Amino acid sequence: MKTADARLQGLPPVLARHTRCVVLGSFPGEASLLAQQYYGHPRNHFWPLLAEIWQVELVAMPYRQRLAEVRRRGLGIWDAYASCRREGSLDTAIEAAELNDFAQLLRRAPGLQLVLHNGGESARAARALRSLGLPTQRLPSTSPANASWSFERKLAAWRAAFAAGGVA
Repeated sequence: MKTADARLQGLPPVLARHTRCVVLGSFPGEASLLAQQYYGHPRNHFWPLLAEIWQVELVAMPYRQRLAEVRRRGLGIWDAYASCRREGSLDTAIEAAELNDFAQLLRRAPGLQLVLHNGGESARAARALRSLGLPTQRLPSTSPANASWSFERKLAAWRAAFAAGGVA
């Protein structure tokens, strides 16, 4: 288990030149860092939500195949923070966070039209993204810690946002 004294490094962005919409999390949790996979906790709703929206068996796919499907559909995945100190996986435990270089989003995905924040901690980066001319929208977190939103309620919000971002 990591301690709050150890600086943690995030994961590289999942992008393609034709990416139209990016889901921006806060920072990978312990399970995701250990697996080196976005949304690696088995109870996180991210992959099941995408599977339901796209009607594709994403959860059963190997991780590399999931990422290929994400890219193919014009969706990107990244996090607000490049690094931080944190004990455990909760966003409330994030300390000394360093923002990712958001300008590279526009360089690597020049057709980017929308950034979807996966939860409140990610949405703290909205001002930096809007300063680059990128519209943002906050969505309910897919984290298992966000138990106040049912899967069906999250699905409705995420489905509408994916339609707005052209990745439904």
